[in-house]
Amino acid sequence: MADAARVLIVDDEDLVVEAIRAALRDEGYEFSRAADGLQALALVAERVPDLIILDVLIPGITGYEVCSILKNDPIGRFIPIMLVTGLSSTDEMVHGFDRGADDFIGKPFNAHELRARVRSLLRFKNLTDRLEHVSAVIETLANAVEARDRYTVGHARRVATLSAELARACGASDTELDDIRSAGILHDVGKIGTPEAVLNKPGALTAAERRQIEAHPVLGGRICRPLRTSANFRSIIRHHHERLDGSGYPDGLKGDEIHMAARTVALCDIFDALTTDRPYRKGLPQEVGLQIIRDEVKRGYWDRELFEVFVDLVGDGWHYEGTEFGMETEPAMPMQGAIVPPVPVAAP
Repeated sequence: MADAARVLIVDDEDLVVEAIRAALRDEGYEFSRAADGLQALALVAERVPDLIILDVLIPGITGYEVCSILKNDPIGRFIPIMLVTGLSSTDEMVHGFDRGADDFIGKPFNAHELRARVRSLLRFKNLTDRLEHVSAVIETLANAVEARDRYTVGHARRVATLSAELARACGASDTELDDIRSAGILHDVGKIGTPEAVLNKPGALTAAERRQIEAHPVLGGRICRPLRTSANFRSIIRHHHERLDGSGYPDGLKGDEIHMAARTVALCDIFDALTTDRPYRKGLPQEVGLQIIRDEVKRGYWDRELFEVFVDLVGDGWHYEGTEFGMETEPAMPMQGAIVPPVPVAAP
């Protein structure tokens, strides 16, 4: 039997809270209540609800501020939030949606409408949870690829980290950085379909074996299709082996047909492959790896301007510590339960 959905009601008026509970009583939900914004944030940090019904005008920080804090935190960003307000202007609704609200209902509310809106938001939350589970499964597959080849342990995270840093240096937005990190982690997930004997072959590949290797970007894109956000980065996975002169694979794209994000991951993937041990050779010194890529830039394989930024980035002492670069391998994120409410400032 599925667990009851957890609904957090944030309102300082007892009559409103009781009206909401009465309207939803027959739905079998588990209720909790916060009387102000700071208490709401503390309750979410303690136990993440499935839905928040949040009054706009509450003591202390407003419902808008609570909504904004939660939607900008990894823990709270996927919690559906319904704002409840006696205000009815379009500007107030737009302001709420701009802060990340998922729905609005006015006071006094209709019980049938409230039930329908809550059911809809919880269906969306259930779908999101399922897709996030799919994301975890696919990342596990990416780890399984590395587990089949001791030479590539840590490769995906290194590529993700370096690609994000290179993209940041080129002025990428936060959304673009998220997509590039995701693509970096998952860029080789399609190798789950490549025979282990081919992955670990110490000598030259036959034409048939090379075709098996070259199939992995296409398969990787197909594997990632169920991910909620994969539409933003599947093309990076598919095209991270394309070359500007059209000699890459799988689609033989040329020049501007290759998105800058795919060029970024491609460059970092090549650098990591050259400078770490592989079945067929020892890892090369970084300066040798850079020279090889520089020569290939001259042949028209890679983006010259992007490479110059890359040289500046890795030329200041990037180094490996075990399987990681000498820097964080993932963006700093708050720990589970780490939603921190703003600290009230005492009046002077």
